[in-house]
Amino acid sequence: MSGPAAGGEAGNGSAHPSGRTRRSGPATGGTLLAAVGVAAFSLTFPATAWALEGLGPWSVTTCRMVLAGLIAAGFLLAGRVPPPARRHWPGLLAVAGGTVVGFPLLTTLALRTSTTSHAAVVVGLLPLTTAAYAAVRTRTRHSRTFWAAALAGAAVVIGFALQQSGGTPTLGDLYLFAALLVCAVGYAEGGRLAREMPGWQVIGWALVGCLPVAVAGAAAALYAEPAHLTGHAVAGLLWLAAGSQFLGMLVWYRGMAAIGVARASQLQLAQPLLTLVWSVSLLGERLTPAAPVAAVAVLVCIAVTQRTRG
Repeated sequence: MSGPAAGGEAGNGSAHPSGRTRRSGPATGGTLLAAVGVAAFSLTFPATAWALEGLGPWSVTTCRMVLAGLIAAGFLLAGRVPPPARRHWPGLLAVAGGTVVGFPLLTTLALRTSTTSHAAVVVGLLPLTTAAYAAVRTRTRHSRTFWAAALAGAAVVIGFALQQSGGTPTLGDLYLFAALLVCAVGYAEGGRLAREMPGWQVIGWALVGCLPVAVAGAAAALYAEPAHLTGHAVAGLLWLAAGSQFLGMLVWYRGMAAIGVARASQLQLAQPLLTLVWSVSLLGERLTPAAPVAAVAVLVCIAVTQRTRG
């Protein structure tokens, strides 16, 4: 799969009569794919909360890895996809460590004590950490406007998070901040790899590579932690595996390959607000009056970052 440099902006525009460059169709399609991925990710925390109703945190993490790995293996076998080249495996290990193991485990541990709405706004910092890692990794320069908008969006979600928690970080916050770091690496490396191989193969091979560890971990976790499967627990686990871990990552990496890691990552500024909607509608959590104000401010930041180029 071809695309612009990871961390840069989508090129391949067509000439406009006025002399300006017009956004190409692939760039628009890449933005749409990344947005679909964000919508899928926005359900991750509510689904995790449901899964935790019947399973322990380690069971949730490992079982979602096993189920998603089996789905990925089925797709790879059906497509008769050959194993990745040796040069791809370091990046795939980063994807596996960040998005398959690290982020799901750390956020699941955090949700034992944090509400989904609080976790959502803290993880709203992910676009900034992803863009920063991608810029360093690929030595890409972005305009001051881009970074100003990204920092403004991050400031909005930080302020919102502190307002929700009373200004005092918790143990759950520490888990969430650690999750930000490992996930930023996984996202950026996955976006880079998706320029050389289809996005579904990126997450597919990362999941399949983790299957042996996941199976052993799931057996140990289910033995050590009590399990009381309910409708919510099963539905949450199935969404985590099929929606968040595989299908969401598939379109997300493909979108990043088309429009660049940095611009795609800024679309995730909308994810906390989407998760707040799910938290209210699915979990019955109360929405604070600050949420609509934060939503407008974050969406303005997204609009600015999406109109800037590297």
